[in-house]
Amino acid sequence: MLLDIEGTTTPIDFVYSVLFPYAKEHAGRYLSVHRSVTAVQDDIAGLLKENALDAEQGNDPPPIEGSATSAPVEAISTYVSWLIDRDRKTTPLKSLQGRIWKEGYRKGDLRSVVFGDVPTAFERWREQGKRIYIYSSGSVLAQNLLFGNTEAGDLTPLISGYFDTNIGGKKESESYRRIAGELNLAPSSVMFLSDVVDELDAAASVGFQTSLCVRPGNPPQRQNSGHEITSSFDDLFP
Repeated sequence: MLLDIEGTTTPIDFVYSVLFPYAKEHAGRYLSVHRSVTAVQDDIAGLLKENALDAEQGNDPPPIEGSATSAPVEAISTYVSWLIDRDRKTTPLKSLQGRIWKEGYRKGDLRSVVFGDVPTAFERWREQGKRIYIYSSGSVLAQNLLFGNTEAGDLTPLISGYFDTNIGGKKESESYRRIAGELNLAPSSVMFLSDVVDELDAAASVGFQTSLCVRPGNPPQRQNSGHEITSSFDDLFP
């Protein structure tokens, strides 16, 4: 089992109304405190490259002058907010968000939300001998934090592994081929669940089984997509 997060295991509203605003609000303070950490500087360096590319492409991003160690924190955090507003899925942004959320979970500011059928389904699938993996544009750190701090408790013992955009984009067929390789499984033996048809199309193109998650609050998807439809995990491998 390979599962998306937003709109599949977790309400989209939690991501956009809680997690994203928290990252925007706390980015400046987090960068000010942790800028000397090498991994954070790597995130900043990635953001600077992305900012330069946005400028080249005429996207009119908030400007940032300087290097990973000298660029003003205010300029970096303004650009981070700009990227979040555009729901950008790039690795340096998602990595930084994960670090900010880690601090938020540690402080008790954040508590994750999953759909009510998720914990029981995870337990049932594991009892059936199925392995559960997560594939999200959010960083592996962010994924661990989300499932480790849910209102239903810590779900991470039920999850066998995580994939993020370091394996490739979620709408790219090659990403799913790589995931199957990492799992040492034939693509046809893996079922991918997502609320986005384009992601399911990419997975199906290399032989994955697929199912479109139709959850409350999810945006409408292309009709007659050819993918199985799942509205509740209660009905999936009962």
